Amino acid sequence: MAAGLDSLFREAAETVAAAQALVVTAGAGMGVDSGLPDFRGDTGFWRAYPLYQRLGISFVDAANPEHFEHDPAFGWGFYGHRTNLYRATVPHPGFALLRDWAARLGLDLFVATSNVDGQFQKAGFADDAILEFHGSIHHLQCTGPCCERIWDNREEFGIDHETMRADHVPLCPRCGRAARPNILMFGDYAWIGARTARQQEGFRQFLSRQSGRRIVVVELGAGTAIPTVRAASERIGSLSGARVIRINPREPEIRAPHLSLPCGALEGLSGIEKALGLL
Repeated sequence: MAAGLDSLFREAAETVAAAQALVVTAGAGMGVDSGLPDFRGDTGFWRAYPLYQRLGISFVDAANPEHFEHDPAFGWGFYGHRTNLYRATVPHPGFALLRDWAARLGLDLFVATSNVDGQFQKAGFADDAILEFHGSIHHLQCTGPCCERIWDNREEFGIDHETMRADHVPLCPRCGRAARPNILMFGDYAWIGARTARQQEGFRQFLSRQSGRRIVVVELGAGTAIPTVRAASERIGSLSGARVIRINPREPEIRAPHLSLPCGALEGLSGIEKALGLL
């Protein structure tokens, strides 16, 4: 496998070196090397949150906007814990490698991610060159919502790990009812998508500027359960001169001429970086 990976790393490095633009697409697997939990299936979710297993609550159940309507302290138990976790997490070195490739090789750069953790911003990527498909935990909105306002999440949360309840519920400054994260949850009809819509327009304009240029898409840790990221990668990969490098330890499959690297995000990026140095 090592020899096979080395040849794949070299081909991926040649693709990156020949590109004129870099699109980074990322799913939950991108955060695993930073120590973030993998919510793949109920087993992975319950490993991170054992109390929910005892309560018989799945990830889909926990990420339900109804909690903010009926029991916001319980809703914020999950999202407050994640807010604290993401604030404390240091992005792994793979983030810096991607930024370095763009700078070193003179590549136009944009990120499109389903992650709500803000790790790309934390790693120094430009905020106006990031699309967060499902919103961000670092922004809040009214649960209603009573208005279209989205504001920064500056709240501090203490979490009772015996009950997974937060000691504090943020409130909407306009109407006083509970606030919630500006994240697209399961069965969510109240999410305010205006911020993400602006990001989508920025991404559309970026791609329009790349028309006729060689785009490399580096996809990291994006699974098939919620295929938003994979679909975006393949859509861009269908453009003339574009090529996708899919890095995924469990579901790396993609049709030629695109590349499939069966490994984790940091291993894949580090392997490409090493191969770039040998070109």
